[in-house]
Amino acid sequence: MYPALITPFTEDDKIDTEGLRKIVEYVTKGGVSGVVPCGTTGESATLSLEEHKKVIETVVKYSRVPVIAGTGSNNTKEAVELTEFAGDVGADAALVITPYYNKPNRRGLMEHYEKIAAVADIPIILYNVPSRTGLNMTPDVVVELAEIPEIIGLKEASNDLNQVMEIIERTEGKDFVVLSGNDILTLPMMSLGAKGVISVAANIVPKMMSTLTAEMLRGRIDHARKLHYELLPLFRALFLETNPIPVKAAAEMIGLIKNSSVRLPLAKISWDNEDRLREVLERLRLLKYLK
Repeated sequence: MYPALITPFTEDDKIDTEGLRKIVEYVTKGGVSGVVPCGTTGESATLSLEEHKKVIETVVKYSRVPVIAGTGSNNTKEAVELTEFAGDVGADAALVITPYYNKPNRRGLMEHYEKIAAVADIPIILYNVPSRTGLNMTPDVVVELAEIPEIIGLKEASNDLNQVMEIIERTEGKDFVVLSGNDILTLPMMSLGAKGVISVAANIVPKMMSTLTAEMLRGRIDHARKLHYELLPLFRALFLETNPIPVKAAAEMIGLIKNSSVRLPLAKISWDNEDRLREVLERLRLLKYLK
C-alpha cells in the first residue's frame, strides 16, 4: 500500500518541504509499505524539472520506508534524466507513466520504456492511466515490457477489469506485480490477483488503507470488504473534481497541510464540493484529526 503523495505548496507557490516532511511522517505512522512522490497526485505535470528533483530528494531524505519516485514524462530524455536522478539520490524504484499528449504508436512506446530501462539502476513500475494520458497500454504491450528485467510491475488505472485479468493471467509466473491505480477498485483488483494499490486516499487514511490491503493479502476478505464500504464515500468524494484538488482540500481540513493550493490550470475545489467532502470527513471522524 503506497500513498501517491500530494505536493504541498507555500503561499508564494514554492515547494513546501516542511509540509512534505510532515506528510511523509503521517503516512509512515499509518503503516504504509512505501511512498510515491511526483505521481499524478503530486502534480508532476506542473512541476519544473528542478522542482521534480527537489520533491524526490526531499521525500528520500525524510522517508523511513521505500520510495517509488514518479519519473515519467512525455519527453523521453526527461524521463531518462529523472529516473537516473532518482536512483542517484536513493529512491528504491521509479514509477513511469505512459507518455501523455504525444499518443505514441506501439513502437514509440516500447522504445520509450526500453530507453529508460537501459539506463536505470533501480526497478521500474509502469503506470497506465488512459483517462489522464489519452493512451491505453494494452495487455500485449505490458506483457512484452514485462520481459525487460528492470520492469517489475504495473500501476493499472484503466478501470477495465477485463484488461486487469488478462495482464495478471499472462504475467503469471513472472517476477511482475500488478497494483491498483484506483482506490475504489483496490478490493476487486486484489481479489483477481493484484498485490496492492498506489493510493490517493492513503494521504488521508493511511492506516485504514494499509489494513484493507493487508487483510486482502491475508485472505480476510470479510474484514477488507467492510473497510472498503466504510471508505467508499471517501473514495468517491476524492474524485468529485480532478485529482488532486479534493485530496489537497481534505488534507487541509484535517490539519495535515496549511495550504491546499493546486497549480494552474487546476484551481481550488468549488464551494459545493467542499461541503460534500467535509461531510464525508466528518462522518469518518477525520475533521480536526491532526489539529
